Amino acid sequence: MTTTLTTLITAAELAALLSSGPKPVVVDTSFDLADTDSGERRFRASHLPGSHYLHLDRDLSGAKTGRNGRHPLPDRADFARTIGTLGIGPDTQVVALDAQGGVYAARLWWMLRWLGHGRVAVLDGGIPAWQRAGGALTAEPTPAPTGAPPYPDRPSLAPRVDAAGVAARAPRRALLDARSGERFRGEAEPIDPVAGHIPGALNRFHRDNLGDGGVFKAPARLREEFAVLLGDRAPDEVIHSCGSGVTACHNLLAMEHAGLAGSLLYPGSWSEWSADPARPIARG
Repeated sequence: MTTTLTTLITAAELAALLSSGPKPVVVDTSFDLADTDSGERRFRASHLPGSHYLHLDRDLSGAKTGRNGRHPLPDRADFARTIGTLGIGPDTQVVALDAQGGVYAARLWWMLRWLGHGRVAVLDGGIPAWQRAGGALTAEPTPAPTGAPPYPDRPSLAPRVDAAGVAARAPRRALLDARSGERFRGEAEPIDPVAGHIPGALNRFHRDNLGDGGVFKAPARLREEFAVLLGDRAPDEVIHSCGSGVTACHNLLAMEHAGLAGSLLYPGSWSEWSADPARPIARG
């Protein structure tokens, strides 16, 4: 019987999948905002055997206009072609991973769901967890399949909203910002030109989703922590935001892992919101 994994996968589970067919497609998304080529360099030198690499700026983002944020979504058809080149089809189990606690892997996880692909999981603990479990790394390149078609057009599994939807959100709808407390409060802003947050937003630093060893906390613990912030709001009353629509996916994944499915993403996030001087900002 084929197992479908849709949120997280452990290193032991991944090793078992790789040792018996059909094998999943493993995609490394390791990245560093301060050195945007470092993830790809590291991948070329050392990666999970058989894995492929996707770059946040080149493969998981579209063209920037100066008003649509630092990591706007690519055109859906373009992304479908990118995914198709890795041999990913509707029946493929995909495992996304990185070396940064799942931040960039969660972006790919959400984007595949945006394409309508539900069979995708993030390696819990990433490359460090794989190595702790005795998993091997290699420098051997992974050939991409030839003649693979684009991913077919399917209904999205990942609801989202734009800036207008955020501005018009109903009173019960919560906006949850995944940036650090200092950036959320506007005390420090090392990346975007304007400091602060969208008025009315709540703050949950994405790294609070992780426990010892950089793995996600247990579902029950996460449910308790999100309940403190969100009260009795249903998951579909929650919109996730961050700096540019990346770490917000980490909070969204944590909610899904906790059984709180159905929350929304604001892909443009603070970098898009703050690019329009007519939009209000808050600090503190």
